[in-house]
This record gives sequence, C-alpha cells and structure tokens, in this order.
Amino acid sequence: MAIATINPATGETVGTCTELSEAEVHEKIGVAYDRWLGYRATGFGERAELMRACADLFEKEADAVARLMTTEMGKTLAEARGEALKCARGMRYYADHAAEFLADEPLADPSAVGARRALGRYQPLGVVLAVMPWNFPMWQVMRFAAPALMAGNVGLLKHASNVPRCAGYLEDVFRRGGFPEGCFQWLPISAGQVEQVLRDPRVAAATLTGSEPAGRAVAAICGDEVKRTVLELGGSDPFVVMPSADLDRAAETAVRARVQNNGQSCIAAKRFIVHTAVHDAFTEKFVARMRALRVGDPFDPSTDVGPLATEQGRAEVGELVDEAVAAGATVLCGGRRPDGPGWFYPPTVITDITRDMRIFAEEVFGPVASLYRVADIEEALELANATTFGLGANAWTDDEAEQERFVADLCAGQVFVNGMTVSYPELPFGGVRRSGYGRELAAHGIREFCNLKTVWVA
Repeated sequence: MAIATINPATGETVGTCTELSEAEVHEKIGVAYDRWLGYRATGFGERAELMRACADLFEKEADAVARLMTTEMGKTLAEARGEALKCARGMRYYADHAAEFLADEPLADPSAVGARRALGRYQPLGVVLAVMPWNFPMWQVMRFAAPALMAGNVGLLKHASNVPRCAGYLEDVFRRGGFPEGCFQWLPISAGQVEQVLRDPRVAAATLTGSEPAGRAVAAICGDEVKRTVLELGGSDPFVVMPSADLDRAAETAVRARVQNNGQSCIAAKRFIVHTAVHDAFTEKFVARMRALRVGDPFDPSTDVGPLATEQGRAEVGELVDEAVAAGATVLCGGRRPDGPGWFYPPTVITDITRDMRIFAEEVFGPVASLYRVADIEEALELANATTFGLGANAWTDDEAEQERFVADLCAGQVFVNGMTVSYPELPFGGVRRSGYGRELAAHGIREFCNLKTVWVA
C-alpha cells in the first residue's frame, strides 16, 4: 500500500512511497537491536560530536527543511523554518547536557546502607519505537530522538502517514551526521503494523504523541508486554484573563496562542475564559485581531494562517462549529469554510457555548477559539478544569496572589503566567489526566528511557 504526500494547500498528491512488509519490519528491528548492542557502549563525548554534526545540517538546510514541512502539512514557511532551527537547538542542548543529566548519583553516606560505595546509574533501555504526529513533523520527533540517542538508545520512527518526506529526511540527517547505520530508522508502516513492532521482544519501550485513542491502543499493548511508555495526547488548554491583566498584550498573545501552527497544536490555547469586568474589552480586541489575520498560501510571507493538514481534519473542525451554532452558539468571526482548493478554515471565535455541546468537551484542532465569561477566580478555575485533558494552561493576571492560585489549582502539566505555552528544551513537557503521562525535554526527558540501576558495593 502506498503512503502519499498530499499538499494541503491544493489537495494535490505530490509523491508516494511504499509501506514495508512484515518481513522488512522484522529485519529493520533486527538491525536496530544489533546496532544497540554496540552503540550503548559509546561515550557521551562521541555521541555529542555526532549530535552536533546533525544540528549543523539542520541549520545549514533549514530553508529546504521548511519547504518540506510546508508542502506536506501546510504550516507557514516562517513557522516551519523556526521549527527546523528549534530542532538544532534541542540537539545541541542534549549534546551539551546528557552527561550531566545521566551522571551517577552517589549516596552521600554509603555506610548508612552498609556499603563502601552506593549509587544510582542510568543505563539505556535499548530499541525505542516513536509513534509521531504530523503537526510538528520535525520538532516532535527530535524531542524523542535527541535525548534517546544521547542516552545510548536507538530509535525506530513510525511517523504520521501524511509526512513521509519529513520522516525520510530525519533518517537521512542522522545518517549523514555520522550516527552508525541502524541507530535511527524510519519505518514506513501503517497504524495496523504498529502492534507487530511493539510486541517484538527486541523493542524495549515506546513513546507516542497523538490522539487519545492512539495513546490508549499503544498503552494497552505495552501494558500487556510490560514495556515502558511515554504518552503526550490531546489538550484543551484554558487561557484565563483576569481584571489586572494587560489586555492588549493578552489579546495579542491570545491570537498567537490559538492560531499557531494553523491552530493545530496540542498546547494551543483553545478555551478563552475571561473575567466579566474585562470580558467585553478583551473580546473586542481579540476578535478584531482574529478577523484581521490573512488566510492563504503558506509559502506566501504575508500569510498568517495556512490550510489544515488534512481534509478530514477540516471536516471535523467544521462539524464542531456547525453543531454548536445549530444548538445556539454565536460566531463572532469566521466559522465558514471557504470555496476553492485546499483545506483552509478561517480564524474563528465562538461564544454562548453550553456544556452539552460537543465543542465544550472535545479538542478543536484548528483555528477556532471558544470564548467564555466568568464572574470570579473560583468560576474561572472550575471552568478551566472542566475538561478531561490536562496538558497546558495560561493565566493572565498581575495579582501575585492570583498567580499563585492559578499555579496551584490549574490541573495541567504546565502553567504559563502572562505568556503562551511553549515547549523549551530546558523545561519538562507533558500532561496529566487524558493528556497522557511521562515527560519529554529537560533532564526528565532523557531519563524516561533509561534504567536507573542501583549499585551497592560492600
């Protein structure tokens, strides 16, 4: 069966590749496992040299990599170039810090446990399968690949089926950067073939970023096989605005937080919860800015919002909005799919949402903002936490007591105060509730796929 690249701005197929057979998958797993047996013994210095060489390639080829991403999934060229450079930054971060993050952890007083020497030692697990999404086709993979390879693991990538050229580039860049053959391999396989890989005894662990159903399926298989997993699933992040907030900054940031990546980001702000004292003023500023955004060709530098990545994705966004409007919600801007080729959807603000509407409970993976009015901080927190998700959250207030309250009581893996949620190599990233478990990035991300071995010497 062919895996196709379809340009979301035009709907045209621009290339295909062929899925691997069951035998070919088995062979690639064998190559990965055999490579790991030797690669795990390399030192941090050698791995870091290779990782920095790959970062050099990303920086040198950033423009070409950006065009690849924009063609396959439709993000604007500027955002795509920024993603390529962010990959290089993440690679350099782990090249610089892996040895520190995975250094032995000696017990200060080993005699307390009857030993001459006692410590914890981090060691790689082996072959790790990454099941990755299309929305950040380079950065999301790098959040796994850079720490995993620096820890001494090897990687297998099952990428989203609509970004095969991005997947091929990633395999190629690690090869050209000097990593031994088999350290990082792309598996052009269907979702139905993932179980074969997960159940192979040579595969030690898995990481997945994607939908809740996909996460459940991978977690169930790995649970049955007793294999470690990290899951980063959906999000319906709140963006709370209180009376003391700088409304101009909040409204400007709210637009970026909602339409980043054409609205297709798990950590994009999706529910805008505004105190009644500033609701009308914020709404006026926010809607005016959303309405002014230019939708169009993602290769055009003047474009603010490109197409959604898939035809099905646009249909799902449109259904959520249309159903809400039919049930009594009000569209303040956008809300109508344009005619013509490509899978475009306009920046949209919708309000008068009730809890029985699907749009209240489900993640909207497109440039649609849900707007709510609340009377006080208690109602704001209740509404912000009235979701099954818990990935990120934003709170806008200059009141320090309110800031501490939001940090303490927002149910999320990360809380950003007076700013939008962003993933940084230096900070742990992940969610709670049905947004998943485990952490990427920072020291925690590299330790996820290591065995912390206790060493006791008499």
